[in-house]
Amino acid sequence: MIDIADQLKAVHREVSAGSDETIGVLLRRTYDAAAADVWDAVTDPDRLRRWFLPVSGDLREGGSFQVEGNASGEVLTCAPPKLLRLTWGAPTSVVELRLTEDADERTTVELEHTVPKAMAGSGAGALYVGPGWDGAFLGLALYLAGEVHEGFDPVAAADAPETQRFNAGSIDAWAAVVAESGTASADELNAAVAMAEGQYTPDLD
Repeated sequence: MIDIADQLKAVHREVSAGSDETIGVLLRRTYDAAAADVWDAVTDPDRLRRWFLPVSGDLREGGSFQVEGNASGEVLTCAPPKLLRLTWGAPTSVVELRLTEDADERTTVELEHTVPKAMAGSGAGALYVGPGWDGAFLGLALYLAGEVHEGFDPVAAADAPETQRFNAGSIDAWAAVVAESGTASADELNAAVAMAEGQYTPDLD
């Protein structure tokens, strides 16, 4: 059992119009692990498959990759253990992962995903990706805490009732952030919430 409320509160979320042409989402969370360990967990295919999804390809700078059943892309910057920048599904969809370690060997992870406004439509586009990244941050937290064991199936776990309840809370959190940001109309936000519920909480009433 996970503490859904605590896991949701552990993540800071932002939605921004980074420029006249782009919309971005940003997530931030601190983990009780050294930066080198966190970096390895998010770049080593053998570790990624245990808490995220199987990833194939070349994860070095200039290489390309494929996430099983999800996005493909190219690695634009790989500067361990601090910065990973890559395309995600399209050349103009860019994910940047930043790691900062403090004196107590705790690591803050920031993930910023930026897409053109033409792709996102408005800030409500955060609902298309935000809950998914929340789920990834949760999976990483459980893995680093030693709560993910060999044989764990991330795909099956993503469909579990407990995960869908977490997703419902994530959708609510992102909807509140979008509303506060002023980057979407009420109609745009309502439509995006309905889409997110169909994708991330299909079995919940």
